[in-house]
Amino acid sequence: MLKAFLRALLKPFSFLPAIFMMYLIFSFSSQSGTVSGNLSYRVSEIIVESANEAFDLHWSGSDMDYYIERIHYPVRKLAHMTEYFLLAVSVSFPLYVYGVRGLWLPLLAGGFCVGFAALDEYHQSFVAGRGPSRKDVGIDSIGVLAGVLMVQFFCFIGRMTIFRPLAKRRKR
Repeated sequence: MLKAFLRALLKPFSFLPAIFMMYLIFSFSSQSGTVSGNLSYRVSEIIVESANEAFDLHWSGSDMDYYIERIHYPVRKLAHMTEYFLLAVSVSFPLYVYGVRGLWLPLLAGGFCVGFAALDEYHQSFVAGRGPSRKDVGIDSIGVLAGVLMVQFFCFIGRMTIFRPLAKRRKR
């Protein structure tokens, strides 16, 4: 009885990571174009500097600048995919816990996350130095698809390997 009460009480809190991710995404998209560009440029610098040190490449300053510029755009787009991958996972898992399975999970979670991506791009049209981009919504959607499919895969594997043997033992 207590277990059921605690489960019913804690289940709604499973959406807190999704709310946190939406806040984080909104915060990043509220940054001006300059601030956002500088942040992703700094991440690109860290990646190139780390690669230079880790692989003992001895790149010159101009080589480093070249590679930083070269990866800057992919780093920005990978950040989009990662944000929306995490949002999709944090939306999909609670829905799965509430019993949303099969085709309904990607439709509900995916539709919600892609809708949030579109609204976020619209929001960027009001931020200095930023603008909406259909391409970014498409990139975000790739992250959403990967996140939803990963949740479905791991929950399916968990049901087949972990929870099914437990259910068989309880029936005995």
